[in-house]
Amino acid sequence: MSALENTHDVAAVEGRRIEIKRSDRLAAFFKSWEVILSLVFVAVMIGGSFISPYFLDAGNLLDTTFNFMEKAVVALPMMFIILCGDIDVSVGSIIALSSLCMGAASAAGMQTATIVLIGIAVGLAAGFVNGWLITKFDVPAIAVTIGTMSLYRGISQAVLGDQAYTKYPESFAFFGQGYLPGTKVPFELVLFLLLSVVSGLILHKTTFGRRVYALGRNATAARFSGVNVARMRVIVFSATGLFCGIAAVLLTSRIGSTRPNIAMGIELDAITSVVLGGVAITGGFGGIYGVVLANFLLGYLKFGMGLVNVPGRVMNLVTGLLLIVAIIIPELIKRAEKRTVRR
Repeated sequence: MSALENTHDVAAVEGRRIEIKRSDRLAAFFKSWEVILSLVFVAVMIGGSFISPYFLDAGNLLDTTFNFMEKAVVALPMMFIILCGDIDVSVGSIIALSSLCMGAASAAGMQTATIVLIGIAVGLAAGFVNGWLITKFDVPAIAVTIGTMSLYRGISQAVLGDQAYTKYPESFAFFGQGYLPGTKVPFELVLFLLLSVVSGLILHKTTFGRRVYALGRNATAARFSGVNVARMRVIVFSATGLFCGIAAVLLTSRIGSTRPNIAMGIELDAITSVVLGGVAITGGFGGIYGVVLANFLLGYLKFGMGLVNVPGRVMNLVTGLLLIVAIIIPELIKRAEKRTVRR
């Protein structure tokens, strides 16, 4: 009888452990920032359908992506930089410099393919300069990119003054204004989704991605583990320049001109999208899904507010509040978990 009772006790304990594990997994699921962000996104879409009958129109939802795809493209490499524990505030100025060179090339009579290649190449070169300066002289990324932000933007302002390049080949407009043939799906949207898939695979499925996380969590430990930290940072900053070159092509094509103030402030929008997407501002934690979702959340939130004529200042206020919440909530969750463990 005693043995039988012991057997029942063991079974009860094991059942209780399984129940606790299931509840822990369920709690972890709902505490995941990506899940919270998904619920907020659904709430925004439902709320938008109530404030305007035009919000959930498929054509409007597709067309409004034109307004935030360049920011979304820049947010992808910014995710890698922040995961590494760095920051880059020069991305808007890189776009301006790339656009300047494309405008000059167009004014010289070059065709669309050459103009696009020049824009991307200039972005890549500017990003490489950032990475080289940071690693060569062991200077904090924020200090270097503040300097190059002024340098790259200053070049554009010095060359253009109060003028603008406005003459581009007709075919160049496709990149920022065109749709996939026979559809109402913007080319920019498709390109962003393809870049997101590639970025996600690199981050989550390759050795390079694992090294990015290791670098962000502890650069010293990563270095002693055999990670070439300097080369990693140069690659990440160069890739950021490359994506900025792509964004410059899209943005210049969409607005049809190059002006010295082009892409002004885009770096703050990109950082906001990345942090709101669940990437820790201190580096080492986060993923692609949250960043992609955050871009659409912010884009459609502003679209909904625009439909009811909310002023731009209020939109910026809402975006700032979301950013603060995105930083505070994960920290509150960590503190609650620590208190639970102590108990």
